[in-house]
Amino acid sequence: MQLITTNESLAEWTQAFEKFDTIAIDTEGDSLHCYFEKLCLVQVSVPTNQNILIDPLEPLDFSRFNEVLSHCRIILHGCDYDLRMLRRGVKFVPGDVFDTYLAARLIGLKDVSLASLVKKFFQIELPKSSQKANWARRPLTQTMLEYAVNDTLYLIELAERLSEELRKKGRWNWFHESCRKAVVAAAEDREKDPERIWKVSGSAVLRGRGLAVLRSLWYWRDEEAQKADRPSFQILRNEELIEIARAAEEGKVRLPGSISSSRRKRLKATLADALEISESEWPARVETVRTRPTNEQEQRLDQLKSRRDRIAQDLNLDPGVLAPKQALERISREPESVEITLMRWQRQLLGL
Repeated sequence: MQLITTNESLAEWTQAFEKFDTIAIDTEGDSLHCYFEKLCLVQVSVPTNQNILIDPLEPLDFSRFNEVLSHCRIILHGCDYDLRMLRRGVKFVPGDVFDTYLAARLIGLKDVSLASLVKKFFQIELPKSSQKANWARRPLTQTMLEYAVNDTLYLIELAERLSEELRKKGRWNWFHESCRKAVVAAAEDREKDPERIWKVSGSAVLRGRGLAVLRSLWYWRDEEAQKADRPSFQILRNEELIEIARAAEEGKVRLPGSISSSRRKRLKATLADALEISESEWPARVETVRTRPTNEQEQRLDQLKSRRDRIAQDLNLDPGVLAPKQALERISREPESVEITLMRWQRQLLGL
């Protein structure tokens, strides 16, 4: 196990990677401790059982590293998060991807966490001690380094075991298509709706002025979190935002006692401004109106569910792997959307 912190070491190891056609990779970020989530560690394991940890918080040049890894098969577990972190953190664009999470689901396993798969296939219990560690903090402890290495240490052999099962069951093409779809999804940034982002859980109790106050408080909290580079919940919890907004509806000012004096002053100013917002500018509570399906659509959905559940049971698959509920609901309403809603292997199994 080696921790890479210099461009010289990264270049040396990148050159060594060129002889491998398969490399396991994982990442650690710091979303639990900072507002601006950043890539804090890249773990790499190669078939010769060498394990390398790369510190992206150092000023490293990843251009050659990215080029080499884009030409080999990379193995990840639950690739969406890691590919997004690598794209944002070091501009990595993958080539061939093998996702052990998807493979495990497609062979019919129920518990598909990495720890469960390592225990099932290798009879080894992975430690959980650093699951919520602050990966942006330096120096990294020996316990954290050992935890990080375990995330890639077993992936190459695990991928071989899962590949055997996929081919034995005739599901390799399903898996290949599923991985391609996951890679495409990870390359897309998810847009946040500015009219929904501040409507936190529990805000349905608010109306009129309360919603106006909540919106102002949410954006104030977001700005404070950015300035401090801390998670929003460490500034004020959602429950506290709603409590302040509910009190404001009743004409009361009720602030949490734990907030610092300087931040309390800014919060009071934000609350005072929010209370001055005219009624014409209060946000409306837009209720989600779901169009009731027609009898024909309901019958189509029932038929699709029955067919899916029957086929999934025969294949020993989770029905959601064969076709998620949301996908079937959309197809029942819009039959023409089937080709963009389901993958080819799913459509073939369902006869769609």
